[in-house]
Amino acid sequence: MSTELPLRRLVLRLTLVVFAMFGFGFLLVPIYDVMCQAFGINGKTAGAYTGVQSADEARAVRVQFLATNAAGMLWEFGPQADQISVHPGASQEIRFVAYNPTDKPMTAQAIPSVSPSRAAAYFHKTECFCFTQQVLQPGERIEMPVRFIVDRDLPADVHNLTLAYTLFDITSRQPPVAALPATAAKESLQ
Repeated sequence: MSTELPLRRLVLRLTLVVFAMFGFGFLLVPIYDVMCQAFGINGKTAGAYTGVQSADEARAVRVQFLATNAAGMLWEFGPQADQISVHPGASQEIRFVAYNPTDKPMTAQAIPSVSPSRAAAYFHKTECFCFTQQVLQPGERIEMPVRFIVDRDLPADVHNLTLAYTLFDITSRQPPVAALPATAAKESLQ
């Protein structure tokens, strides 16, 4: 009888730990979103922008460009310029260069992020290589444009924006047509 009470307490405590772990796991995504918002990281960008704005020539904003490869991505990838000065409302273009140094065709997907995150809603891409998957043959190099507009309604205290891309190798999930067996390539063309 004396061991029965401590055993019940142990089972009760372990059950509470399991429920606490489940609750924490359930709340992890909202906590992550709040932390990103609070610290200004992982500014998500929207899809293609189709609006029209006029340029605010009285104001200039510096836009910096960063490019990184995810683990296992072998491509050389980067912007042609590290930063540019833009007038809010004016359409701008920057080009990123990608090079596949491997001996195989590869498929990649770029994931963008804008910081500070509160400015992401004011950064509009009208054309971006991140909207589609990129396929490069062995030794192929391409220039990929990004056309964007920094919204005139960008808060006045924001003077610098950073557009960052992370490039992921998705070849195993989306094989390039050249890498498919001949019968599968014929079927995909029909």
